Amino acid sequence: MTFFTQIRRNSIAGLGSLFGLLSGVESIAQKSLPSYKPNQTELLASYKRMGLSDSLSRGSVLRASVLPGWQADGQSFWYKNVLKDSLTEYIYIDAAQGKKTKLFDNEKVAQALGKVADSTFSAPKLMLQDIRLDAAQKTIFIQVKGKWFAYNTETNTASKVDKPSVDKPKELGWTRQRSRWQRFRADSLSPDKKQKAFVRNGNIYLSAPDGKKSSQLTFDGNPLKPFGELSWSPDGNYLVCYRITPQEERQISIILSSLHNTTRGEVKTRGYAQPGDEFTSYEMHVIHVKTGKTVKVKSEAIDFFNAPVIRWRHNDNTHFTYEKVDRGHQRFRVIDVDAATGDTRNVIDEKTNTFIYQNMIYTHYQPEKNEIIWVSEKDGWRHIYLVDELTGKEKNQITKGDWVVRDIDSIDTARREIWFRASGMNADEDPYHIHYYRIKFDGTGLVKLTNHAKATHQLSFSPDKTLYIDNYSTMTSPPVTELRRTADGSLVTKLEEADIAPYLALGFKLPEIFKAKGRDGKTDIWGIVYRPSNYDPKKKYPIIENIYAGPQDSFVPKAFRHYGEMQSMAELGFIVVQMDGMGTYNRSKAFHDVCWQNLADGGFPDRIAWMKALAAKYPHVDASKVGVYGTSAGGQNSLGALLFHPEFYDAAVSACGCHDNRVDKQWWNEQWMGYPVGKHYDEQSNITNAAKLQGDLLLIVGEADTNVPPESTYRVADALIKSEKDFELLVVPGMGHSDGGTYGRRKKRDFFVNKLLEVTPPKRNKGI
Repeated sequence: MTFFTQIRRNSIAGLGSLFGLLSGVESIAQKSLPSYKPNQTELLASYKRMGLSDSLSRGSVLRASVLPGWQADGQSFWYKNVLKDSLTEYIYIDAAQGKKTKLFDNEKVAQALGKVADSTFSAPKLMLQDIRLDAAQKTIFIQVKGKWFAYNTETNTASKVDKPSVDKPKELGWTRQRSRWQRFRADSLSPDKKQKAFVRNGNIYLSAPDGKKSSQLTFDGNPLKPFGELSWSPDGNYLVCYRITPQEERQISIILSSLHNTTRGEVKTRGYAQPGDEFTSYEMHVIHVKTGKTVKVKSEAIDFFNAPVIRWRHNDNTHFTYEKVDRGHQRFRVIDVDAATGDTRNVIDEKTNTFIYQNMIYTHYQPEKNEIIWVSEKDGWRHIYLVDELTGKEKNQITKGDWVVRDIDSIDTARREIWFRASGMNADEDPYHIHYYRIKFDGTGLVKLTNHAKATHQLSFSPDKTLYIDNYSTMTSPPVTELRRTADGSLVTKLEEADIAPYLALGFKLPEIFKAKGRDGKTDIWGIVYRPSNYDPKKKYPIIENIYAGPQDSFVPKAFRHYGEMQSMAELGFIVVQMDGMGTYNRSKAFHDVCWQNLADGGFPDRIAWMKALAAKYPHVDASKVGVYGTSAGGQNSLGALLFHPEFYDAAVSACGCHDNRVDKQWWNEQWMGYPVGKHYDEQSNITNAAKLQGDLLLIVGEADTNVPPESTYRVADALIKSEKDFELLVVPGMGHSDGGTYGRRKKRDFFVNKLLEVTPPKRNKGI
């Protein structure tokens, strides 16, 4: 029995009792309702309503956000509201007074600008790019159409200016995460700028800055295996370098079939690393510049990504650290090097039996204190740690609990505080809601900046970080925007509350937030449900799942959205749903680990349980007719639904799917499927399993896709043809990584109308 087969059997077995309980209730409820099956007139009316809704819903949610233009004092700002019919207003906020006023009279500003700009401006729809205030001079500097004007608030006149006399405020106190890799450097100037190290014919030379008086430092390099990546110690005594074993990146090609002004297709070729391909490797050395002595650093060659950033110890020119992620994503280290001897010591050495999510590794170095702030999932949840760089010991765990640190916003070294985002800290709330916090390095003094609302929050801070603008919402509660103080989270003033009345007046209902237990019968799976705006609860409607099960994130929206593709599809007579199953990110490590070497799992046992629970609660939800669609990794998932769960899914639209994890990009697939490439890659491939197809399938691919090679889809088509399976294939000439664009989305909707509603979609070639 294969690894994947065992995982599937265990998951399905665990679902048996849950599905058994649900199936009886579901079957009784659904048998009592007739299926929604529109006649031709009703169907055409649904398509018309969908098209009108796409258009009418634009601009139907007002005052949903605030984009502040902070002024030089850091305590005031302006913002623009776009109101109904695209009318505009400009608001001024004085945070010190907590006052909100109109910034100016649109009519007067438009007239003044029109007189000096040789142009006409619409006062009701005045669109300005930037504004800076000079209260002392009673002047407002305005940028419009790329030019600056000075508007006098006393005389209501304007004049052209080259540049505002008022500067933007400077941002204070924010830290930025540095990349752990750096760009290749063939030469490097010493810190005192008196010497230059450079590479010639694969060896390192030393010269004066102008290149004269050169001397050779290494002798065993050559153009096929050169030295390179040069980096000086702060005192100029040492030169860190690498002996490089280059590996040329293997190529993929696409064919552009429909170019203008030619009758021939064009082949485009580019480098594209796939799982198992070899990387260029870097063997680290240190040269003592005065003596010319070279020592090899006592650590393995770096054979994954590029050469790392070198960080020299504070006031110590003989020790430096670098970071190393091992290929296969199961080990991460911060390695300390003695430049004189090449000896190494692991400061941080994290190992796992599954994976370390490389993109989310966070380290922040404090050289003066010899400390490292490090974020890890090693206790089962993503948390922050303080590490002593000299000893490698943890000073303390800064955050802890059954919740997730989502991101680090800033580190205040002087106050020894960390500003961060997290989700799941509040037990009575959606665990994906993002909240903002501040905490001391020792783990005390937690300040909850956003606990005033059970919602997902997005904060923007004043340049000096004394104030913040909080925009919060859920999928069922419209955005509220407030100005608050960072000291304690207290309210200064409410700025805006979104007006969704124009949207609701169109007849739409907001989506439902729905949760149900996953495969283990314990873990909550969260999702959303869209219904037709005119659905009849006395009829039952097929389900269509919007799927993207990529492990790099979670994907169900949490902030307010009104109209989009899911509601648009629902208008045709479907219950359209989306949920995050196990294997996706932003929950516990165990929740995430389900994806390890197991991408074909796709969280399907959780998704199926969730949809069955939805159908058990609502008789109008028909879990006996289920479609699924997705793009990219979602394209892989949607076809996988038909291949691995034909007992539940009936129809799928799969766009530009990475159907075989050996065909897709190396950095993404090795992260989750591991290295080396093993038989599990083959066992979980949609290509390998294509002969299992039972449901209805539409494949969509753009011939110019540079993200996932088009041959990923073509190989599925080839395997299906060889297995004598029926399917549909749409190749869009000239299109890149996409769901097929407007035409592809139309084909997708028609496909589901035909396969799930079992009626004929409009015959557009005949004008119907």
